[in-house]
Amino acid sequence: MDNKTILVVDDELKIRILLKDFLIREGFNVIESSDGRHALETFQSSHKSIDLVLLDVMLPEYDGWTVCREIRKLSDVPIIMLTARSDDFDEVHGFEIGADDYVKKPIRPTALVARINAFFRRMDKGNQESKVLSFDGLEIDDSSHVVKVNNKEVVLSPKEYVLLLILVESKGQTISREQLLNRVWGYDYFGGLRTVDTHINRLRIKLGEKDYLITTIRGFGYRFEG
Repeated sequence: MDNKTILVVDDELKIRILLKDFLIREGFNVIESSDGRHALETFQSSHKSIDLVLLDVMLPEYDGWTVCREIRKLSDVPIIMLTARSDDFDEVHGFEIGADDYVKKPIRPTALVARINAFFRRMDKGNQESKVLSFDGLEIDDSSHVVKVNNKEVVLSPKEYVLLLILVESKGQTISREQLLNRVWGYDYFGGLRTVDTHINRLRIKLGEKDYLITTIRGFGYRFEG
């Protein structure tokens, strides 16, 4: 986890100070932004050194949705949305535009830091040895996390990549939506099963003509047919 840099974007100074204190205590580097415009400018100038973004939804200048969409044009860096609203639509919308996780306020800093640490562990897992999986034009290099369709690289978000890898490694077996939710987002995640469906839909769109490799088992879950 050493030397990971997190961009914290929130217009409330108290929240930024609280998160910065806990993150620095865990060994992270922290960059702060108080509005959407500054956050985008900061990311555009430093995105190669930023490893994760904590992004509030309600921001001055540009809101969190706009910032998330613009970041996704530049990078697949993990984005965790922060919001005081309880509307499920916000959560689904966040995932549809490229967010990787969703945390509702009031924030429990210790739980958030634990989630971030777990997130980085999952991202780093499997980097020690190379493993390339191939299925009818779909190629997954698990050492570099590179996915290709007919030799053309497909950019997946971290959550989409983990979902695909779980399905591929369970080829021919049906995995329930509950199992996918727990394995990808963790047992302490409070979001609904629509989160899984939204990410699967995005994953299929990115796989293009190979979307048939992921089959929906109605009323239960999904299966990889490669």
